[in-house]
Amino acid sequence: MTTQTSPAAKPASKPHDAEKAAAFAKGLEGVIGGQTAVCSIEQDKLIYRGYEIHDLAEHATFEEVAFLLLEGHKPDSRELERFKAEIVAERALHPAVTSFVESSGAWLASGRAVPMDVLRTAVSILGHTDPDCQDNSAAANLRKSKRLLAKIPTIVGHMQNVIDGRALIGRELGGDPTLSHAANLLYMMTGRKPGKEEARVMDVSLILYAEHEFNASTFTTRVISGTLSDMHSAVAGGIGALKGPLHGGANEMAMEMLKEIYASVGEKGIGTGAVDEWMQKAFDTKRKLMGFGHRVYKNGDHRAGILMGLGKKMAATLPGTFGGLPAPKWFELGEQVQKIMLTKKNIHPNVDFPCGMTYFTMKIPVPQYTPIFVASRITGWCAHIMEQHGDNRLIRPLSIYTGPAERKWNG
Repeated sequence: MTTQTSPAAKPASKPHDAEKAAAFAKGLEGVIGGQTAVCSIEQDKLIYRGYEIHDLAEHATFEEVAFLLLEGHKPDSRELERFKAEIVAERALHPAVTSFVESSGAWLASGRAVPMDVLRTAVSILGHTDPDCQDNSAAANLRKSKRLLAKIPTIVGHMQNVIDGRALIGRELGGDPTLSHAANLLYMMTGRKPGKEEARVMDVSLILYAEHEFNASTFTTRVISGTLSDMHSAVAGGIGALKGPLHGGANEMAMEMLKEIYASVGEKGIGTGAVDEWMQKAFDTKRKLMGFGHRVYKNGDHRAGILMGLGKKMAATLPGTFGGLPAPKWFELGEQVQKIMLTKKNIHPNVDFPCGMTYFTMKIPVPQYTPIFVASRITGWCAHIMEQHGDNRLIRPLSIYTGPAERKWNG
């Protein structure tokens, strides 16, 4: 009688198993997955094509950074004006895309879809309307990159109009052609043209989110484009990866956490031991607190301090309350949570943590935080897709088999 091997048995050893095991890193942590000229992440610096993030946040506009990432160099004044005109001219959506966004209200209201789902599908439909969709040449990819950069904020704006039950803003032109990319995004979502400081804070947030090397969503776009699939397919895949709360969704969850703390301790509890008690309970129950820690940065995310400072400064100028609290109080609560995390767990915030507070005090609905991330990161994704298509090799890693040992089907 033949005894079948148990499913829990170790697989048969192969000569190269030891070599594979030595190279294995769960989540590909520390593994070099390729080369790129787009971005460099270092412990003390984040660099886009040679320019450090603090320098860009202080001196550049998002349009200039988008040009840098997509066209490969810092634009001169003529190039920048040409680029801005190209983007403004492409803001409007094809009627098929607009019709889909308008039809998405019931799905969003029922919870069967969230804004990232609608955005992912809308980008797929954009592919059908783009004359260059199946062309992976460098020139066609650059044209598609600019169209995606222009149209994604329009999709986000129209979607929020549908959620709010308002007529679509900027249906014919994709907003106000006199507004900057960041200001127009806010206008499209709210119907309100932002002030100079609010527009600048949004502009800087887009710069900070524009690119971040081989993160999960960018690597996804490179894997897809590495098969020589088209840009719209790769971007749709990137949106799917960014939807996850361990990546782009962290800014939404960070703000929901702060709202939960406020609901528990009240305004009078901010700045007291009540917040510390709430945090200790979270630690004791091993709750994952979003907006903290980073796979690459061990001593803190450089972007977090930039956005925290700008958001806090803007909050001091905002009248009224936001979710029951004056705007500065949200940043006071956030700073207290940051201090507790650093003191008790030695974990620094990442950029998603101040982003949550900043967008909340700009009255941006929480479910749109990650779609706004897409409106920025589309520049980095497209830069990487073009780079992958330009010097391609199919991305195909190996794995270590942990299933049962070889056995006979009729044994």
